Amino acid sequence: MVTKTVYKQIRGFVAIWLSITFVMGLSTFLAIYFTYNPSAVDPGSSNPLPLVTQAQETPEEAPAPVVVLPSVTPEPTSSPTSVAQEPAVPVMVYEATDIPTLTSTPASSPTPTLPPVADARYQVGIQVEHAPDLNADNQDAWYNSVAGDLGLTWVKQEVRWELMEPEQGQIDWSALDLLMRSAEKYAVKLLLSVVTAPDWAREPGVVLERHGPPADPQVYADFLAAILERYPGRIHAIEIWKAQNIDREWTSVNGLNAADYVKLLQTSYETIKAIEPGLIVISGALSPTGVNDGVRAYDDFNYMDQLINAGVLDWADCVGARHNGYNIGPDYRYNEIPDDPTASFRGPFDNPHHSWSFRSTLEGYANRIRAAGKDTQLCVTKFGWPSAEDLEGLREGLDFAYDNTLEEQAEWIPQAMTNMADWDFVWLAFIWNLNYGPQADWAVDNDNVPYSLIGPGFNFRPAYDAIRAWQRDYQTRTRA
Repeated sequence: MVTKTVYKQIRGFVAIWLSITFVMGLSTFLAIYFTYNPSAVDPGSSNPLPLVTQAQETPEEAPAPVVVLPSVTPEPTSSPTSVAQEPAVPVMVYEATDIPTLTSTPASSPTPTLPPVADARYQVGIQVEHAPDLNADNQDAWYNSVAGDLGLTWVKQEVRWELMEPEQGQIDWSALDLLMRSAEKYAVKLLLSVVTAPDWAREPGVVLERHGPPADPQVYADFLAAILERYPGRIHAIEIWKAQNIDREWTSVNGLNAADYVKLLQTSYETIKAIEPGLIVISGALSPTGVNDGVRAYDDFNYMDQLINAGVLDWADCVGARHNGYNIGPDYRYNEIPDDPTASFRGPFDNPHHSWSFRSTLEGYANRIRAAGKDTQLCVTKFGWPSAEDLEGLREGLDFAYDNTLEEQAEWIPQAMTNMADWDFVWLAFIWNLNYGPQADWAVDNDNVPYSLIGPGFNFRPAYDAIRAWQRDYQTRTRA
């Protein structure tokens, strides 16, 4: 008969034997696994594991910004005589070998655990062109450049509703599906700028050859809802339209009506917040212009006043702004620009107006918001400076790009990034643009090309390196 003492001895021996067997087996498995699957421990290998997109640590929540605005001299009565052109979006098909080879790895910074609308830090992103025919490898290369090399955490994508839903209820998701895949892989946040109503949604009797709003704002909001429901938690900000102060983007039976736009914004805001309350809703950025005839365009300061009176600040987490740099730097207000006798484009020097000046434009918007008793910040959904130095020509109307060297482009974009961080009334800022040059094959008649950070021959322009250096320095300073 086995005594209790012997039974305990046998049971102890079995437990020890099982433990030794488990440890030896586990050691053998790990040795084989890491010998034949090195990418599991080497994130820089050619076949890394999928990136973890959940937060690894919780960043500190920045305090609410305190705004101290510089004084701004009242805008003059003289105005430029043309409306700035909004570049057309080119579409090209790439071979994978066309994309620059990058040696860097995707960004390792975690996605904040705060919902986007609560993350008050100043953040910089960039607009990337995503043609529907791009394959996954091509798109991954662009996102690797943005997140892994430049170190930026946001990407802006323009969504043309008319192209995605040419027939009501029939939405082509292929381009956005590809976009979402790369954005998740490289852990970048997404701003979608949703524009251009399809013909079936437009107002009866409107001129369809020019872009404009839908007859029913809820139909636009329903399209936004479809996007959010397909990609839950993967969209971080939405810009509601753009350049609604010029008829080229807002051709309507009611004309350039600010109250109509605010109705579209309100309907969209309520729909978005019911689905994704933490998402940032941005009002459509106006086109800076001195044309103020109320038919072709409203001066953007005039139209901003109309928007505020119509209640725009009640239905936006952030006020959209944009500025296509001309041939002056970001430090100058419109009435403080020193004359440059070598400049071939004379607009900013001979015809002073706020719309020439990046600084005056943003300060003007911020001052108006504060005068209305609000502290809503700006989201600069498009800014940059063009250069034609390495191009073979430009279309008429972009002559100011001839005055800018590549080195000036590399100086002015980071300086604008610094200014916006220092001014404290800018929340998000998106560089215009990464890759429209190669997308358009550097065509001389394409407005996007001189702003591209990638020049002919897939050469990274000096501005690319300057932005990367700025971002690394800024991250070091803000984390200290």
